This record gives sequence, structure tokens and C-alpha cells, in this order.
Amino acid sequence: MACAPWVAAPGIASDAASMSARRRGGRASTRLSGVDFANLYAQGFARVAARVVPITLANPAANAAAIIADLEPLSADGCVVAAYPELCLTGYSCDDLFGQDTLLDAAEDAIAELLRASKGLLPIIVVGAPLRHQNRLYNCAVVMQGGRLLGVVPKSYLPNYREFYERRWFAPGDDVNEHWESRRHDWLSAKMASRHLLSAAAFPGLTLGVEVCEDMWVPQPPSVDMALGGATVIVNISGSPITIGKADDRKLLARSASARCNCAYVFTAAGPGESSTDLSWDGQTFVYECGELLGESQRFPSGPSGTVVDVDLRRLEQERYRQGTQDDNLRTQHDRLASGRPIAPPPWARARRAGVIAMPGMFIGFDPDNPDESHFTPPDGDFGLRRPVDRFPFVPDDPARLAQDCFEAYSIQVYGLAQRVKSIGAPKLVIGVSGGLDSTHALIVCAKALDLLGRPRSDILAFTMPGFATSDATKSNALALMDAVGATAETLDIRPAASQMLRDLGHPFADGRPVFDVTFENVQAGLRTDYLFRAANQRGGIVVGTGDLSELALGWCTYGVGDQMSHYGVNVGVPKTLIQHLIRWVVSQNLFDAAANAALERILGQEISPELVPAGEGQAMQSTESTIGPYALNDFFLYHLLRRGATPSRIAFLAWTAWHDAAAGQWPEGWADDRRVAYDLPTIKAWLVKFYRRFFANQFKRSAIPNGPKVVAGGSLSPRGDWRMPSDASPTAWIAEAEQVPDAI
Repeated sequence: MACAPWVAAPGIASDAASMSARRRGGRASTRLSGVDFANLYAQGFARVAARVVPITLANPAANAAAIIADLEPLSADGCVVAAYPELCLTGYSCDDLFGQDTLLDAAEDAIAELLRASKGLLPIIVVGAPLRHQNRLYNCAVVMQGGRLLGVVPKSYLPNYREFYERRWFAPGDDVNEHWESRRHDWLSAKMASRHLLSAAAFPGLTLGVEVCEDMWVPQPPSVDMALGGATVIVNISGSPITIGKADDRKLLARSASARCNCAYVFTAAGPGESSTDLSWDGQTFVYECGELLGESQRFPSGPSGTVVDVDLRRLEQERYRQGTQDDNLRTQHDRLASGRPIAPPPWARARRAGVIAMPGMFIGFDPDNPDESHFTPPDGDFGLRRPVDRFPFVPDDPARLAQDCFEAYSIQVYGLAQRVKSIGAPKLVIGVSGGLDSTHALIVCAKALDLLGRPRSDILAFTMPGFATSDATKSNALALMDAVGATAETLDIRPAASQMLRDLGHPFADGRPVFDVTFENVQAGLRTDYLFRAANQRGGIVVGTGDLSELALGWCTYGVGDQMSHYGVNVGVPKTLIQHLIRWVVSQNLFDAAANAALERILGQEISPELVPAGEGQAMQSTESTIGPYALNDFFLYHLLRRGATPSRIAFLAWTAWHDAAAGQWPEGWADDRRVAYDLPTIKAWLVKFYRRFFANQFKRSAIPNGPKVVAGGSLSPRGDWRMPSDASPTAWIAEAEQVPDAI
């Protein structure tokens, strides 16, 4: 059997640049040709499986048959990686039977049988087996795909403490980099190296590294070197008998590795069929991605079990080139080695240099131009998406995590405002309170900031400024809340001044005509802000801004002398979809009295409206979301643009996945049933195009926003922080791609 080509780490290839980019997660194009919009591989995902099958101890033929039976549905399901536990072909607990040639011969026969069966299967298969090489026996991960043996990875670090005695039978493989040949089958051979990396051109961004059990428990595991070399998916096949608390320890290590290495970490541990003479086995499997748990299986299974999830390769790619320090770390490791300083990496670790491919260990590439390998391509069709996609990426579904996020967000805002007030001479806080969500939350942040500073809440100068469309309900809610929190409340009717300005401008409304254009709206918005600034001048205060992150993204604010401007913006880092949960959290924590809580509850139930255009007879009040789109969708778009750098088609795909079925998935705690809506693809597409138009057109407003704290990890829009963009950038490329999104899947 012909082996796939291996390229040595320091080799110089004619296409070195493209190979290096591939290894580090680069992709040749944003779409995979011939794959439809709903296909997970077209959108940059890869389906991986961490599996456990019941084994028959010391019977490799039976174990190979069980794995083959388990692989067939995984292949049909579109899995590209399938991993099985350490020494699963023989069983981990064979003890001194590992010294028997009969068992070792049978293990090689089982590998040969797996290879034959894999010819018609999609996944890259990782299985554990004991293999003889020269004068030693190694505990190995065997990697194969499509009838080809891709490589053998010996376990680097062998435990020999507590219940482990692996050095009794096996040799450590951390320094192995040689060619392995089967004693049973002369056609069965591959490179044996402790640090293999596998990359497939047809799966952009997928570079696979493998370590074995104890390898992840050492201070500098092989996964670190593999990630520095470009591995995006790390597989750990483990024996790992279970004791109390160990399952959490495994998850802690895997979560840490996936977070530090910006990778997906796929873990599978031995399960049913292993010897219970002195130990027990739980068959734990899970997958982490960038520190987040994608999925896990039920422990102590009685039959085949495992975790099948879709890893986001483009997310891993984005995290790495946005962060940058991962490659800096590679350079540091090389410099240590060159200078002879301690804690140097192994000799095979090389930094990127001109014309040199920086890879630890060996690299195998599937060549898409080779007819014998052309079958290893993404499968066509819609396989669904096997991973959670949050409807509200800024709002956790888990109640405990949501409560923690609300505590942190509220505290960030309160402490930020308190620091600003303390730094500039203890001014009073001037704020406009409309009775809407944003100004309500800003007011209760002001109250707690003054509590923190030991100052009376009466130093909050709160103004409600009714205009031509202000409803009695919002005005009364604003007054009730200002009174309940102990602010110094004042009503300032802006209608006379607005009428005079419209008259001076010759606006038709001054003559009694119902013309409600942008001038009509902005005269009111501008006057409110103007009054606040002049009141701050008059009374020794600063204007506290109320506008939120979502409004900044969409430009839904009046520029200059308008609600875009303030002395300090407490909400500029908080998305609209989180603000309502922050207010609910404040109520649940009883941070204010019953009267304030009642006012807050009433405000939460209102329609989101700027209340600038009067409603006609029998008409509903002006609706913000009917103009700019549902905030739920806009915040979804914003998160994936800011935090993930996702393309328009990918954002549309993810939004459809999250929102097309109201009955599927989780909703945040407290989300009313009648608000659990669904959005079809044409609706998502239409609002996405409008989102890009507004986002690009309104950068000039974001370039001039006042100071305010970053709150969510999803990013901020401060021109001094997370987001720096030219105000005259064109959205043409983004809109063109968004418009190509199909109207149906």
C-alpha cells in the first residue's frame, strides 16, 4: 500500500508560503466550491467525534470490528475526525499480556483490518495500540484515513505512579522520529514521531495533532508544541481509570489547553470492557474549543458512546491572527534555543524563518490534485450544525452565568463612573431620563456610583423632558423612578423651544402640517442634550450619557449636540439585549426599594421607542425596531462581526441556525413566551444588509464618542479601544456577499 507523503519539518518547498499558511489555519477561499450554503464545511466547521466502544480485553479482532461498526454511521454523518481511547485495540488494562507476541501480532492484524475497512469511510481515524519498534514497545496512537496509514504517534510521557505502571511494558516516545514497519504485514508502515501534524487541503483550517493520555498532564505537553506549529484540533486518546474528582481534573486540563492554545481539544477515555480487577473506567468524552465546552457524553456508558460536535475552524483562525502572541511565543521558544538559555524547547522546535517551514515533528498533506486522494473531500449536503449557537451571544442562557455577567457588568459601570467622578472633583451627575431602558439603567448606575462614593443620591440631577410624542406612561414611569431612587427630579418641557426652533427654520410643522422628518426628530433630541449640558454648566455637573453599544453600531443617535454626546457614557459598552437583563438582575437583587423595583418592572414591559414622532389616531407609538430591525438580530450580527470577524454569508448562516425555530435551543431566563419569535432566512438577509449599510455609514459617530467603560468580552466600539475604522470605508463587498445569501435552505 502506498503511504501518503510526509514532509520533514525543516524542508524548503517551492510552495512554502502556501503550505505555511495552510498549517496555520489559512484558507484559499471563503467558500468551498460545490458545497451548498447550509453545509457545515462550506461555513468553516469540521465535525469531530470522541468515541468509546465496549472492548473485549485482549481481543484486537473483536475490538477492531466494534470500532468499524461504530465508524460507519459517523462517516455517513459527515465526521472528518473520529478518535477512540488509548490502547483500545487491545484494552488498556492488559498488564503483562503486553509482553506477549500473540497479543502484539493480533494488534497489528487489527490495524490492517481497520485500514481495509477505512477505504470507504470519511473520517481520519485515531486509535490506540501497542506497537513494537526496534528493541522497544510503544504505547501509540495510530492515525489512518481512506485505507492509508498516515502516521504513528508514540506516547511521550509514561506515568509510573499510583495505579500506573506503564514503564514496566512501554518505552517513552518523546524522542522518537523514525520509520515504523509492521512485523506482520510488509505493506504496513508509516512515520513514527512524537509530534505529528496532519493537514488536509480540502478542509481549510484543519490541522490535527495527537497526544496520548499522560501527555496532557505534564508541565509542557506536546499540545503546546503542536499548537505553535499550527495544529487547530488536538486529540487526546486516554486510558485514564476513574477515581473521585478525576473527571473534573481532565476537563480542567483540556479547557486550559484549548484556551491557551486557541484550539479545539478532543478527549476520549477508556470505558466498558476494561478490567475491574483493581480499577474502574468511566468512558468520559468531551470537546472544548477556546476554553468553551462544546459537548460531552454521559459517563459510565454500557454501550457505544461519545461526543460528536462541530468545531469552528474559522473561529480558531480568527482568534490566532487577532491575538498574534501565539506566533510571538513560537519566536521566543526559538530564541531561547538559539541562546542556550534554560527551558528551551526540544531540538525539533524551529521558528519561522525565510524559506523555512516552521513545524515541530512531521507534516503530512493531502494533495487535492492527486487522484488517489481526491475522495478525501467534504461531503455534500445539509448535515445540520452540531454545536450550540446562542440566539443572544451577549446574554448567557445559563441562569447562574447570566447572574454573574450582570453582576460584573453593573459593577464595571458603577466603578467606572465612580472613578471618573472622583478624578474630576466630585461633580453632580446630570442625566436625562426618558422612561426607556437605556436611561433607566444609566440612572440606577448613577445611584450606586454615588452610594459607593458616600454621596447623597440627591446629587443626581435627573431631567425628564417631554416632547411632541412623549406618552403619559413613559413620563410617569420616569418621574416615579427618579423619585424612588432619591434623585433631584425636574420636568423640563422642550416643546416650546422645539416649536420656536422649527419656526425659525421654516419647518412645515410650525405651520401645523404633520411633517415628521429627521429635522423634526433631531430638533427634539438635540434640544434635550443642549439643555443637559447647559444645566451641567449652571449647576456644577457632568452629563452622564445613556446611549448603548447597539445604538452606536447602528448610528441610532443624534450626532454632536444630541444623545451621541455626553461627558461620560456609562452604557457605551453594553448591548441593548443585555440591558434589560441587567435591569431584571437589579430588581432580583433588591438593590433598590419596592417602589423603584415596581417602576423598573413597568419600564421593562414597554415597547422600545424614541418617542419623537406623534402617533396618529388609533396608531401604535413609533417603534425603533420596525425601523432599524430587531435588536436581537442586530446584536447577533454585531457580535459575530466584532468578536468573530465573520463574513456576511457565515453570519446569515449562524443567525438562521439560531433563530429559524423558536422551539429549538435555549432562551435566557425571564424571556417571555410571547416574545420567543423565529426569523426566516429572507428576513435575516434583509436586516443583515441594512445592518451593514448603517454600520458603515455611521462610523463617524463612533469616532467621536465620549469615554465609557468596555463591558462585554464581545467587544466595544471605542475608537480608542477595540474598534478603529475609517469613516469613509465602503460597505460594497460586505453588502454584495450578504445579497448573495439564498432566500431558502
